Amino acid sequence: MKIRKAVIPVAGLGTRSLPVTKAVPKPLVPIIDTPTIQYIVEEILAAGVETVVLVTGRDKGAIQDYFDRAPELEAALEARGKLHLLERVSDLAQKIEFVAIRQREALGLGHAVLCARHVVGNEPFAVLLGDEVFDSDPSCICQLADVATARDAPVIAVMRVGREQTRAYGIVAATAVEPRLYEVSDLVEKPGPSAAPSDLAIMGRYILPPEIFAILQETRPGAGGEIQLTDGLRVLAGQRTLYGYEFTGDRYDTSDTASLVQATIAFALKRPAVAQQLRGYLRKLKL
Repeated sequence: MKIRKAVIPVAGLGTRSLPVTKAVPKPLVPIIDTPTIQYIVEEILAAGVETVVLVTGRDKGAIQDYFDRAPELEAALEARGKLHLLERVSDLAQKIEFVAIRQREALGLGHAVLCARHVVGNEPFAVLLGDEVFDSDPSCICQLADVATARDAPVIAVMRVGREQTRAYGIVAATAVEPRLYEVSDLVEKPGPSAAPSDLAIMGRYILPPEIFAILQETRPGAGGEIQLTDGLRVLAGQRTLYGYEFTGDRYDTSDTASLVQATIAFALKRPAVAQQLRGYLRKLKL
């Protein structure tokens, strides 16, 4: 199953990341010196995706600008011999096509995905949430694409969470098919611990069929008065087999301050230029 297009919803207000998101769109909040969304697009690129659909909102023009060419900057970097920086600021714009779609009302994740319908067309596609970064090899979306291809079916990323955390996630009812792979029979949006059908939580990576658009078109507002993607997936699971895959690797929620700090440390330790100093500093803290 070839996944040529990916949708990244980036229209949210970013209230969990205030005050920085008053002026800076949440997807541009950096991990070290790299915006969160660049890690996400690099994950997409590794999966062979050709087109990224950014579902944006008001005051999100900086996200589109980030992925545009900057000829003056590129020329200055080339003239100064800073070719490694030139590659980083121009690479993605040359390797992948970006299309921006405006979500004119904040009507939920399901509605954001629906906004991309006319660009995605009648083919399977990926959805990646713009505030979740995954550190894995192969990338999380590559793992899902492999399952989708092998099973010829839609698949969503899942991760085990503590029972006390279920109210923060969509939770699946599922039956194990093979190690790490589950057939999903139902999905519940943010249930309390006693109502949760399992401890398998939906994470922000999906491989979906085009039929989801017609389903979302008919989905009524649910939790929070929004059109929930989870509700659409419940209908989809009743129409065809839907899998959940317990991905390998680490996942960071960049809207959560502690998780953002953890991501910063984890990625910094992979950079030789800063890792030695950082390790020395962490040792001094006597944690």
